[in-house]
Amino acid sequence: MLSGLKNISKIPELQKRILYSFLLLAVYRIGAHVPTPGIDAQALAAFFEQAKGSLLGLFDMFAGGALSKLSVFALGIMPYISASIILQLLTVVIPHLEKLSKEGEAGRRKITQYTRYGTVLLSLIQGLGIAVGLENMAGPSGVSIVITPGWGFRLMTVITLTAGTSFIMWLGESITEKGIGNGISLIIFAGIVCRGPAAVLNTFRLLSTGEMGIFFIVIMIVLMIAVVAVIVFVETGQRRIPVQYAKRVVGRKMYGGQTTHLPLKVNTAGVIPPIFASSIIMFPATIANFVPHPWMKAFAAYLMPGRFVYESLYVAFIIFFCYFYTAVTFNPVDVADNMKKYGGYVPGIRPGKKTAAYIDKILTRLTFSGALYVSAVCVLPSILISQFNVPFYFGGTALLIIVGVALDTAGQIETHMLTRQYEGFMKKGRVAKRR
Repeated sequence: MLSGLKNISKIPELQKRILYSFLLLAVYRIGAHVPTPGIDAQALAAFFEQAKGSLLGLFDMFAGGALSKLSVFALGIMPYISASIILQLLTVVIPHLEKLSKEGEAGRRKITQYTRYGTVLLSLIQGLGIAVGLENMAGPSGVSIVITPGWGFRLMTVITLTAGTSFIMWLGESITEKGIGNGISLIIFAGIVCRGPAAVLNTFRLLSTGEMGIFFIVIMIVLMIAVVAVIVFVETGQRRIPVQYAKRVVGRKMYGGQTTHLPLKVNTAGVIPPIFASSIIMFPATIANFVPHPWMKAFAAYLMPGRFVYESLYVAFIIFFCYFYTAVTFNPVDVADNMKKYGGYVPGIRPGKKTAAYIDKILTRLTFSGALYVSAVCVLPSILISQFNVPFYFGGTALLIIVGVALDTAGQIETHMLTRQYEGFMKKGRVAKRR
């Protein structure tokens, strides 16, 4: 691995991409500490101290701690993710969007433009909901969180939070285009990882005060290592369908005749399903938290992590988005048609529709296995943590995102190195790309 890291310095373009990504992520982390005007920071911090382990705490984790400070990036990247979900769902039912999705680069740019408009609209709605909710909230000592309530504060908060989300959206798209890795995933990754030092210090504090025993800490560390090992093992796992190419003569040359394989990942959707599922559940639950009404508070309480309703909905949405995202990104009919076009076939399976049906059958089973794996990784550690009532900041969802994004980014770096005939990170084996 050390020799692989040394080879990065020999590729100027890769160096620039990595440096560009780090600089934009640093800008994001600096912006997460710029507060929105009109807020009593101490009262807000005390309120979020009580909300640890709740849905607001989970939302704050995805925002990288920006929500607990109500910084200009308090909404995080979730409005963009929600807009992407809505556009992808509408692509299936609206012919115009479906046509755009098949028009290549031009259609993709148009859908991206619609996603940006949707992001701004959702940010305006969520920003107004947060502003109105904050006016009705107070810290544990009874001090109002908003210094001067009114429409002036609401408009300023809505504009500030919407501008912050739009800027994060630009940062993510810029990292994807000019940096290395998926920008949106890296922003979420940075927001989670930045809380690591505070989590470690808090764990040592609980150990020193006797609130947490050394035996339990060892169990949690072993659990984390086991979850990481399972994630790495499954994320790099593939089902390889053998493909044989028939021999064909073109002029005086003979092509084909080789045997290869079609790799199908166990978890084709990657970290997208838990992110999408969290976004879907967070939107109504967060709005309910800011509405001062008893039945809305009860509704928000049912959607707290660790509760049966929340975990059931979380698993259902994960399974749904595993199948949905796999269907969007992988089309067995197109793969079968391309194989038939170039003289490829699966041994024992007739080319064309039969091959497409065979691939689809295998993909459906793999996706179900992958969905169960993602659900188990995301839900089981959270249930164990909630049962023991321990303020542990890295549950299964966070670990899945951290490991998944790290594998994806390492795969892209290795691809850049191998295309320029440099040795990758590993001499034995390769880091498999997620998408």
